[in-house]
Formats: sequence, C-alpha cells, structure tokens
Amino acid sequence: MFFKEDNTYNDILGKSVKQWLDDMSKHDDIAVRCGVKATNEYIDSLKKQIRVLEEKNELKDTYLKKVREK
Repeated sequence: MFFKEDNTYNDILGKSVKQWLDDMSKHDDIAVRCGVKATNEYIDSLKKQIRVLEEKNELKDTYLKKVREK
C-alpha cells in the first residue's frame, strides 16, 4: 500500500540548480556572485524548514495513530 517516494526529479533539479549556481559564482559581475551566496543560504534555510515540518508531521501522525488505537 505504501510506496517508496520517488525523488529522482527533485534530485536532478537540485543538482542542476547547484551546478548553475556554481557557474554563476564565477561570473564577472559582483552582484551576481553575491546573489549566489544569498540564494544558497535561502535554499539551505528552506531545506531546514522542510525538515522541521516533516518532523512535526511525523509527530502528529504518531499521536493520531495512538489516539485512534484507544
């Protein structure tokens, strides 16, 4: 009933964005290079927020299963 989540598309997309940002970090324009740093920090903060939300969701699921069993 439960299938392993296929993240192939997301992995390819993430690698593509990372490669593009690496290319932009070598750009001549200082604004572009600084934008790369800001973008990487933003992506990292979004990933952290996703992990926190997934943990909260897991906790809620566990609680609801226990309530349902009672």
